Amino acid sequence: MTDPKAIQPSELDQLPDRDPEETAEWQASLDAVAKAAGPHRAAYLMRRTLERAEGAGVALPQLLETDYVNTIPTAAEPAVDGDEAMESRITAWNRWNAAAMVTRGSKYGVGGHIATFASAAWLYETGFNHFFRGKEGDGSGDQLYIQGHASPGIYARAFLDGRLTEAHLDNFRREAGGDGLPSYPHPRRLPSLWEFPTVSMGLGPISAVYQARFNRYLTSRGIKDLSNSHVWAFLGDGEMDEPESTTALTLASREGLDNLTFVINCNLQRLDGPVRANFKIVQELEAQFRGAGWNVVKSLWGTAWDELFQLDTTGALVRRLREVPDAQVQTYQTRDAAYIREDFFGKDPALVEMAKLLSDDKILECFHLSRGGHEARKVYAAYRAALSHTGAPTVILAQTVKGHTLGEGFASKNANHQMKKLSVDEFKAMRDRLELPVKDSDFVDGVVPYGHPGADSPEVRYLQERRAALGGPAPARRVHPVAPLPAPADKAFAAFDKGSGSQNVATTMAFVRLVKDLVRDKETGKRWVPIVPDEARTFGMESLFPSLGIYSPKGQTYEPVDRDQLMYYKEAENGQILNEGITEAGSMADFIAASTSYATHGEAMIPFYIFYSMFGWQRTADQMWQLGDQLGRGFLVGATAGRTTLTGEGLQHADGHSPVIAATNPAALSYDPAFAYEIATIVKDGLRRMYGEAAPGEDQNVFYYLTVYNEPLPQPAKPSAAGIDEGILKGLYRFNTAESAGLTPAANAARIQLLGSGTAIHWALKAQRMLAEEWGVAADVWSATSWTELRRDAMEADEALLRGEERVPYVRQALQGAEGPVLAVSDYMRQVPDQIAQWVEQDYTSLGADGFGLSETREAARRHFGVDAESVVVAALAQLARRGEVQVTAVKEAREKYGL
Repeated sequence: MTDPKAIQPSELDQLPDRDPEETAEWQASLDAVAKAAGPHRAAYLMRRTLERAEGAGVALPQLLETDYVNTIPTAAEPAVDGDEAMESRITAWNRWNAAAMVTRGSKYGVGGHIATFASAAWLYETGFNHFFRGKEGDGSGDQLYIQGHASPGIYARAFLDGRLTEAHLDNFRREAGGDGLPSYPHPRRLPSLWEFPTVSMGLGPISAVYQARFNRYLTSRGIKDLSNSHVWAFLGDGEMDEPESTTALTLASREGLDNLTFVINCNLQRLDGPVRANFKIVQELEAQFRGAGWNVVKSLWGTAWDELFQLDTTGALVRRLREVPDAQVQTYQTRDAAYIREDFFGKDPALVEMAKLLSDDKILECFHLSRGGHEARKVYAAYRAALSHTGAPTVILAQTVKGHTLGEGFASKNANHQMKKLSVDEFKAMRDRLELPVKDSDFVDGVVPYGHPGADSPEVRYLQERRAALGGPAPARRVHPVAPLPAPADKAFAAFDKGSGSQNVATTMAFVRLVKDLVRDKETGKRWVPIVPDEARTFGMESLFPSLGIYSPKGQTYEPVDRDQLMYYKEAENGQILNEGITEAGSMADFIAASTSYATHGEAMIPFYIFYSMFGWQRTADQMWQLGDQLGRGFLVGATAGRTTLTGEGLQHADGHSPVIAATNPAALSYDPAFAYEIATIVKDGLRRMYGEAAPGEDQNVFYYLTVYNEPLPQPAKPSAAGIDEGILKGLYRFNTAESAGLTPAANAARIQLLGSGTAIHWALKAQRMLAEEWGVAADVWSATSWTELRRDAMEADEALLRGEERVPYVRQALQGAEGPVLAVSDYMRQVPDQIAQWVEQDYTSLGADGFGLSETREAARRHFGVDAESVVVAALAQLARRGEVQVTAVKEAREKYGL
């Protein structure tokens, strides 16, 4: 047996070596350099050789890390196209007003964050002055994802620009009065300014990736040319620990999204302390992004460091910068020159000699102030490099100091994220540091003043001229007047009114069939954006593959294995379907981009995202709140819904609660339709409300959540009674009575009202017949299409009563005069139907699938949860027995008869 220790590295290489002698010479050269000049020199030569190979197009794995220095050396920086001194004054005013706004608000106890913008000011100001395109020029402009905690600085700039007043700034985080500013980017709260909500950390990065991707999608499909739009996402280094922050990095590189730039503010601090106390977050992020295929630009050191790097003839400085952990870099920020000389330079003889050539002032300038993210010239060079790079997205890693310019009490302190104010003395020191013309007398009664150079000052004129040249204000949300989309032909919806006859059809299939008809519409068909997370075949959508195509920027570079089949897997550059793979988060990001296209691009798109209902609101509910905050419109479809319909899949697939979570979101209209014609009615009205002529007072900025099932059952024809459509949309209508169902109860028979939603209505219908035929009880069956909409209507009626207005909740109107008690049942936990209990005048009780799901047949699962038809019968008899309308013995007899 061969000794593993005797195997040479070359023997482990599967590739044959055609010239072992040449290979040996290279290896010997490397050994000689390491022996003569040290391993650091050998490593340096290897890195430079690999960089040369990469630049020459030699197919080698690229380096995942580079030295802890700037990617763009000072000599290679382009000249800044603008007045740097003027931009410095503008930035100083914005720094001042951001800190003043938060400090003035602190007396109300509303909080705020100062340190983040202080570190990132130049990252934003350089973009606003030179790069970010506004919406008043050609196209849609750029899309800006602003780091949430930096919002005070954005408000300060809007104040300087004349877009906000002092009254606005004084109402930061105080919105109830109507003139307030939301704490963070919130389009729903300040739709004139904010486009994208980002402070739920991690959602900004993934949304930016899919927004850039959706821009390409719209261009490829011929909807709108967005080749001049660029997506900028401003992120924190600590934020990159969120899983959503990095989950789509490979998508961005795989699809060559060079219309996307991440700007990561590497101030080395998260909310409680260092991001990587014992490590280096910049190097970690560089490796992560390079490994994912991104172009990486590091802007770490300011120009004060140039002298130090020129003195570094041995590489000792670069080695030391690579090994010092982030927490120690933070400590240097707060210590004197003597400490830095000993702890940083004293570790290497070469650095000791270097330090002798440096004054204390020079050391403090480098270690306290000079960072790449704090110099407009450095940031400008990084942005230019990002925009000129093609074929891949770019990430800019800009090193900064958290709390920069705020004074020693803030800079690099672990607690600075929670520090909400500066003292008057600290403001005066900041004024001197920023060289602002604010007088001591301006501090009246200890209140820090806002600063403004004047509406006609050179600073304001310069700011506005720069923005005009770039296409107007930014950030800004603009909803351009868009003609309502024409309603699809009625025949697409009317086809479902007839029912399915003897054919069994699941409501999931009914929805897919409806969409297939709607995407054929000549006027609006191209506006539909089908989104699915690699479960299209589960939902019966494979028939859409060849007709619509799956979007791929490369088209189809292979012959699909099923090409000879009718429903083959077809990818296309202008494909309409977004099939995202196994990523609910990515699919939701798609949906958000599509659902807000009416505002972002002035192009109304109709997304529908279909998913396992268990994995929607449970897994990506945070993004659904983001969707509501961003005023998105479209259809979310929770397929294979309910706790007992997905046989065999078990606990993790058994959704018994998604309507509960959906009910918490005010922008979500949640429906649990039972029949195909209900789905058609809801979708038709949803298209009218969101994309057509909304009724007066009707909010268009809503989205729909429909639960649909995979249980094939007969689909009845739509009842012809008046008011059916109103009942479907408001949440409740009587599907039939005992008499109209062909049953003949006795004249004095006890009567009960059975309310069912979704698939549960079939158990109610079976129970209706059993009650009549076996127990002489008359039951009327109602379809409760939306427990949530019934509740919201009732709550609005309660609020109206408090205002002195007489209004009866719809659920009470619908059930008015209905005889007997009410028994509600659904395939969800009882909390879902119990939403309406307090507004039902009749005796009310409910059945539901509470608890954990399990793997079983549908029938056994329903018996387990006590929601099958037999359980409904027993519950109905028990309710009637309590009222004295049937014999108490009937309940026991029924339990024994059905084996309950």
